[in-house]
Amino acid sequence: MKLLALDTSSEGCSAALWLDGRITERFELAPRGHTRLLMPMIRELLAEQGLAPTDLDALAFARGPGSFTGLRIATGVVQGLAWGLSLPVVPVSSLAAVAFGAIEQHQLAEGDLIAVAFDARMGEVYWATFQCSEGLPSLIGEERVCPPSAVSLPKSGPSADWLGVGQGWAFVGDMPEDVVSRVWRTDDSLVPRAAQVARLAEQGYRHGAAVSAEMAQPVYIRDEVAWKKLPGRE
Repeated sequence: MKLLALDTSSEGCSAALWLDGRITERFELAPRGHTRLLMPMIRELLAEQGLAPTDLDALAFARGPGSFTGLRIATGVVQGLAWGLSLPVVPVSSLAAVAFGAIEQHQLAEGDLIAVAFDARMGEVYWATFQCSEGLPSLIGEERVCPPSAVSLPKSGPSADWLGVGQGWAFVGDMPEDVVSRVWRTDDSLVPRAAQVARLAEQGYRHGAAVSAEMAQPVYIRDEVAWKKLPGRE
Protein backbone atom coordinates (compact mmCIF):
# COMPACT_ATOMS: atom_id res chain seq x y z
CA MET A 1 0.00 0.00 0.00
CA LYS A 2 1.23 3.48 -0.89
CA LEU A 3 -0.25 6.23 1.28
CA LEU A 4 0.65 9.93 1.46
CA ALA A 5 -0.05 11.69 4.77
CA LEU A 6 0.00 15.42 5.52
CA ASP A 7 0.00 17.50 8.68
CA THR A 8 -0.18 21.29 9.04
CA SER A 9 -2.37 21.39 12.15
CA SER A 10 0.25 23.00 14.43
CA GLU A 11 3.58 24.83 14.17
CA GLY A 12 4.99 21.75 12.46
CA CYS A 13 4.65 21.15 8.72
CA SER A 14 5.18 17.59 7.52
CA ALA A 15 4.47 15.04 4.83
CA ALA A 16 5.08 11.31 5.00
CA LEU A 17 4.86 8.29 2.72
CA TRP A 18 3.73 4.88 3.96
CA LEU A 19 5.13 2.27 1.56
CA ASP A 20 4.07 -1.22 2.60
CA GLY A 21 5.09 -0.68 6.21
CA ARG A 22 8.06 1.62 5.61
CA ILE A 23 7.78 5.35 6.32
CA THR A 24 9.73 8.30 4.98
CA GLU A 25 8.98 11.81 6.23
CA ARG A 26 9.75 15.48 5.77
CA PHE A 27 9.20 17.64 8.86
CA GLU A 28 9.97 21.24 9.75
CA LEU A 29 8.87 23.54 12.55
CA ALA A 30 7.68 26.58 10.60
CA PRO A 31 4.66 28.37 12.11
CA ARG A 32 4.11 30.54 9.02
CA GLY A 33 5.70 28.33 6.38
CA HIS A 34 3.10 25.66 5.70
CA THR A 35 1.97 26.97 2.32
CA ARG A 36 5.55 27.41 1.15
CA LEU A 37 6.83 24.05 2.40
CA LEU A 38 4.09 21.47 1.96
CA MET A 39 4.01 20.93 -1.81
CA PRO A 40 7.85 20.78 -2.14
CA MET A 41 7.86 18.18 0.66
CA ILE A 42 5.33 16.08 -1.25
CA ARG A 43 7.29 16.33 -4.48
CA GLU A 44 10.56 15.41 -2.73
CA LEU A 45 9.07 12.35 -1.05
CA LEU A 46 7.58 11.02 -4.27
CA ALA A 47 10.72 11.70 -6.28
CA GLU A 48 12.91 10.06 -3.65
CA GLN A 49 10.91 6.83 -4.02
CA GLY A 50 10.59 7.08 -7.80
CA LEU A 51 6.82 7.47 -7.55
CA ALA A 52 4.25 9.56 -9.38
CA PRO A 53 1.08 10.81 -7.67
CA THR A 54 -0.89 8.28 -9.75
CA ASP A 55 0.98 5.47 -7.97
CA LEU A 56 -0.67 6.33 -4.64
CA ASP A 57 -3.44 4.16 -3.20
CA ALA A 58 -4.75 6.58 -0.56
CA LEU A 59 -4.23 9.92 1.17
CA ALA A 60 -4.41 10.97 4.81
CA PHE A 61 -4.30 14.22 6.75
CA ALA A 62 -4.42 15.50 10.30
CA ARG A 63 -8.02 16.76 10.40
CA GLY A 64 -7.68 18.68 13.66
CA PRO A 65 -8.23 20.11 16.09
CA GLY A 66 -5.50 22.66 15.67
CA SER A 67 -4.65 25.88 13.90
CA PHE A 68 -7.61 27.03 11.80
CA THR A 69 -5.34 28.29 9.03
CA GLY A 70 -3.14 25.20 9.12
CA LEU A 71 -6.08 22.83 8.95
CA ARG A 72 -7.45 24.59 5.91
CA ILE A 73 -4.09 24.28 4.12
CA ALA A 74 -3.82 20.51 4.57
CA THR A 75 -7.51 20.02 3.81
CA GLY A 76 -7.26 22.00 0.59
CA VAL A 77 -4.20 20.10 -0.61
CA VAL A 78 -5.56 16.67 0.26
CA GLN A 79 -8.95 17.40 -1.31
CA GLY A 80 -7.33 18.67 -4.49
CA LEU A 81 -5.17 15.55 -4.77
CA ALA A 82 -8.06 13.24 -3.90
CA TRP A 83 -10.35 14.76 -6.52
CA GLY A 84 -7.66 14.88 -9.18
CA LEU A 85 -6.44 11.32 -8.56
CA SER A 86 -9.77 9.75 -7.50
CA LEU A 87 -8.23 8.58 -4.23
CA PRO A 88 -9.83 7.84 -0.84
CA VAL A 89 -8.82 9.96 2.16
CA VAL A 90 -8.34 8.92 5.79
CA PRO A 91 -8.85 11.81 8.27
CA VAL A 92 -6.82 11.38 11.47
CA SER A 93 -7.23 13.24 14.76
CA SER A 94 -4.32 15.57 15.50
CA LEU A 95 -4.71 14.77 19.20
CA ALA A 96 -4.52 11.03 18.47
CA ALA A 97 -1.39 11.61 16.38
CA VAL A 98 0.34 13.24 19.35
CA ALA A 99 -0.87 10.47 21.66
CA PHE A 100 0.66 7.96 19.25
CA GLY A 101 3.88 9.96 19.21
CA ALA A 102 3.91 9.74 23.02
CA ILE A 103 3.44 5.96 22.89
CA GLU A 104 6.46 5.65 20.60
CA GLN A 105 8.75 8.25 22.17
CA HIS A 106 8.06 7.36 25.79
CA GLN A 107 7.82 3.61 25.11
CA LEU A 108 4.43 3.28 26.75
CA ALA A 109 3.02 -0.12 27.61
CA GLU A 110 -0.41 -1.69 27.20
CA GLY A 111 -2.97 0.18 29.29
CA ASP A 112 -0.85 3.29 29.89
CA LEU A 113 -2.83 6.53 29.97
CA ILE A 114 -2.19 9.72 27.98
CA ALA A 115 -3.73 13.19 28.35
CA VAL A 116 -3.18 15.39 25.29
CA ALA A 117 -3.52 19.17 25.39
CA PHE A 118 -3.04 21.68 22.56
CA ASP A 119 -3.02 25.46 22.89
CA ALA A 120 -6.37 26.50 21.37
CA ARG A 121 -5.75 30.24 21.88
CA MET A 122 -8.36 32.52 23.47
CA GLY A 123 -7.42 31.12 26.88
CA GLU A 124 -8.44 27.55 26.02
CA VAL A 125 -6.94 24.15 25.23
CA TYR A 126 -7.98 21.28 23.00
CA TRP A 127 -8.15 18.26 25.26
CA ALA A 128 -8.50 14.48 24.91
CA THR A 129 -7.54 11.41 26.90
CA PHE A 130 -6.30 8.11 25.49
CA GLN A 131 -5.24 4.65 26.58
CA CYS A 132 -2.50 2.62 24.92
CA SER A 133 -4.20 -0.40 23.34
CA GLU A 134 -2.15 -2.81 21.27
CA GLY A 135 0.38 -0.07 20.66
CA LEU A 136 -2.19 2.46 19.43
CA PRO A 137 -4.02 5.34 21.15
CA SER A 138 -7.63 4.51 22.03
CA LEU A 139 -9.78 7.57 22.74
CA ILE A 140 -11.45 7.75 26.15
CA GLY A 141 -14.53 9.96 26.03
CA GLU A 142 -14.57 12.85 23.54
CA GLU A 143 -12.25 15.51 22.19
CA ARG A 144 -13.19 18.95 23.50
CA VAL A 145 -12.11 22.55 23.92
CA CYS A 146 -12.17 24.30 27.30
CA PRO A 147 -10.14 26.57 29.60
CA PRO A 148 -7.16 24.82 31.24
CA SER A 149 -8.98 25.17 34.55
CA ALA A 150 -11.81 22.96 33.24
CA VAL A 151 -9.83 19.95 31.99
CA SER A 152 -10.55 16.63 33.67
CA LEU A 153 -9.43 13.01 33.71
CA PRO A 154 -11.67 9.93 33.81
CA LYS A 155 -12.43 8.93 37.38
CA SER A 156 -11.67 5.25 36.85
CA GLY A 157 -8.21 3.79 36.55
CA PRO A 158 -4.97 4.30 38.48
CA SER A 159 -4.72 7.47 40.51
CA ALA A 160 -1.39 8.80 39.23
CA ASP A 161 -0.51 7.02 35.99
CA TRP A 162 -1.18 9.68 33.37
CA LEU A 163 1.37 11.07 30.92
CA GLY A 164 0.56 14.62 29.81
CA VAL A 165 1.71 15.56 26.30
CA GLY A 166 1.25 18.39 23.82
CA GLN A 167 2.00 22.09 23.86
CA GLY A 168 -1.10 22.82 25.92
CA TRP A 169 0.71 21.42 28.96
CA ALA A 170 2.60 24.71 29.08
CA PHE A 171 -0.54 25.82 30.96
CA VAL A 172 -0.22 23.14 33.63
CA GLY A 173 -0.16 25.88 36.28
CA ASP A 174 -3.76 26.73 35.39
CA MET A 175 -5.03 23.14 35.48
CA PRO A 176 -7.00 21.67 38.42
CA GLU A 177 -4.98 20.09 41.21
CA ASP A 178 -6.91 16.82 40.92
CA VAL A 179 -5.65 16.54 37.32
CA VAL A 180 -2.06 17.64 37.97
CA SER A 181 -1.72 15.27 40.93
CA ARG A 182 -2.58 12.27 38.72
CA VAL A 183 0.02 13.08 36.04
CA TRP A 184 3.44 11.54 36.64
CA ARG A 185 5.17 13.38 33.81
CA THR A 186 4.50 16.02 31.15
CA ASP A 187 6.06 16.65 27.74
CA ASP A 188 4.94 19.87 26.08
CA SER A 189 7.35 19.49 23.15
CA LEU A 190 5.32 16.97 21.12
CA VAL A 191 3.42 18.22 18.06
CA PRO A 192 1.54 16.23 15.40
CA ARG A 193 3.69 14.72 12.65
CA ALA A 194 2.74 13.20 9.32
CA ALA A 195 4.58 9.98 10.14
CA GLN A 196 2.18 9.38 13.04
CA VAL A 197 -0.76 10.36 10.84
CA ALA A 198 0.40 7.82 8.24
CA ARG A 199 0.63 4.98 10.75
CA LEU A 200 -2.82 5.70 12.18
CA ALA A 201 -4.27 6.21 8.70
CA GLU A 202 -3.01 2.82 7.52
CA GLN A 203 -4.86 1.23 10.43
CA GLY A 204 -7.93 3.34 9.72
CA TYR A 205 -7.89 2.46 6.03
CA ARG A 206 -7.91 -1.26 6.84
CA HIS A 207 -10.86 -0.71 9.17
CA GLY A 208 -12.96 1.24 6.69
CA ALA A 209 -12.25 4.81 7.86
CA ALA A 210 -11.50 6.20 4.38
CA VAL A 211 -13.86 8.82 2.95
CA SER A 212 -14.33 10.62 -0.35
CA ALA A 213 -12.66 13.95 -1.13
CA GLU A 214 -15.79 15.96 -0.33
CA MET A 215 -16.09 14.27 3.06
CA ALA A 216 -12.48 15.01 4.00
CA GLN A 217 -13.23 17.98 6.23
CA PRO A 218 -11.33 19.64 9.09
CA VAL A 219 -12.56 19.25 12.66
CA TYR A 220 -12.29 22.51 14.57
CA ILE A 221 -14.21 21.40 17.72
CA ARG A 222 -14.96 25.06 18.47
CA ASP A 223 -18.58 25.92 17.80
CA GLU A 224 -19.60 28.78 15.53
CA VAL A 225 -20.05 31.17 18.45
CA ALA A 226 -16.41 30.74 19.54
CA TRP A 227 -15.24 31.13 15.93
CA LYS A 228 -17.01 34.49 15.69
CA LYS A 229 -15.11 35.72 18.74
CA LEU A 230 -11.88 35.80 16.78
CA PRO A 231 -10.52 39.32 16.15
CA GLY A 232 -11.83 40.84 12.94
CA ARG A 233 -14.91 38.61 12.78
CA GLU A 234 -18.50 39.55 13.43
